[in-house]
Amino acid sequence: MSVPGLNIRAGTPEDAEAIARIYAVQVLHGTAPFEEVPPTVDEMRARIEARLAHGFPVLVAERSGRVVGYAWVGTYRARAAYRHTVENSVYVEEEQTGRGIGRALLAHLIAECRARGFRQIVAVIGDSANHASIALHRRAGFRHVGVLRGVGVKFGRALDTVLMQLDLTQGQADQ
Repeated sequence: MSVPGLNIRAGTPEDAEAIARIYAVQVLHGTAPFEEVPPTVDEMRARIEARLAHGFPVLVAERSGRVVGYAWVGTYRARAAYRHTVENSVYVEEEQTGRGIGRALLAHLIAECRARGFRQIVAVIGDSANHASIALHRRAGFRHVGVLRGVGVKFGRALDTVLMQLDLTQGQADQ
């Protein structure tokens, strides 16, 4: 998917400040991330470096040279049998939502995951009322696989997580 004026590129540790800025708004005001304290720029840099060191894609979306969104995957679960399954995250600046940036980031992320040989992408979406993220993932081909009820508490509310999954193998033999 292409969005006029939007450039999607590989993220680097130098993008940590912009990524931390975008994520901090969601941590402080949103229910999608279950973190309650925004990570520092140094912590975000370490998260980026760890993903890159493990061969996971990190992507950023730029508009007029400014990072306005990011997407990445990371380890789904630590045990070896899960090594071909990843968990994704997509965040867009609040002022930039509804412009196709999340959709473009997720499409590029899916393509990167396929190219790197991952078999499954799991979305663990904070808050079952997060209709925008659920719809974004559904449009990208993820299917709803479950809800964990009340597993998080943020802003004094018990929050669900919605589990969605995208099978990247589609017709491939088991590896």
